Amino acid sequence: MKFKISFFILVFVLSCNHQSHEVNEAKIDDFPNSKGFDFPVGKPNARGYYNAQVFGKNNHLGDDWNGVGGGNTDLGDAIYAIADGYVVSAEDMNGGWGNVIRVLHKFDGKKIESLYAHCDKILVNKGDIVLKGDKIGTIGTANGKYLAHLHFEIRGQVGLPLGAGYSSETEGYLDPTKFINKNRNIE
Repeated sequence: MKFKISFFILVFVLSCNHQSHEVNEAKIDDFPNSKGFDFPVGKPNARGYYNAQVFGKNNHLGDDWNGVGGGNTDLGDAIYAIADGYVVSAEDMNGGWGNVIRVLHKFDGKKIESLYAHCDKILVNKGDIVLKGDKIGTIGTANGKYLAHLHFEIRGQVGLPLGAGYSSETEGYLDPTKFINKNRNIE
C-alpha cells in the first residue's frame, strides 16, 4: 500500500512538471495572418527597457526584459501582446514561473506561440482574443522569486510543455528579438 501511494505521488509530481496545453485549433484557424510583431514592453519598440539575458546565453530559451531603472523599477509595468492572437493559457504556474500567459498567433500560414512569464497581474483569460499592442498583463517577480522582469519566449512549435526556461536543446524555440526585428511590419 505504501508503495502504491508513493508511486501515485511520483506520477502526479512528474505530470505537473510536464504540462502541455490544449490548443483550440479552430479559433486560430479563423484568424488572418499576423500583420507584424512588436516588442512586449515599451510599446512598440521596447523603449525604456533592455534585454538583460538574451536568447541562447547560458542556454536561455527566451529574452529577459528589464526596465532601465534596474531593480524593481519596472514592477507593474505593462506587458503587451506582440501580435493578434488567441490566449491559450493564463494562470499561475507556481515555482520559478509565477503567472504565465501563452498566446497563439498565426504567421505565414503557420502557428507560433508567445509566452510571457513572471507576471504580477494577468489581465486576460484563456479563450480571449487579443490584438497587437493590447495590455495583457504586468511585469512581476514570479511571486517574489526574482527582481521584476519579463521572461519572454517565442515558440515555433506550438504546445510544447512549459519547460524550465533553460536548455541546450532549442528545437521549437525562436530567438524572440531576431524574430520580432525581422517581422515588424508585414503587408
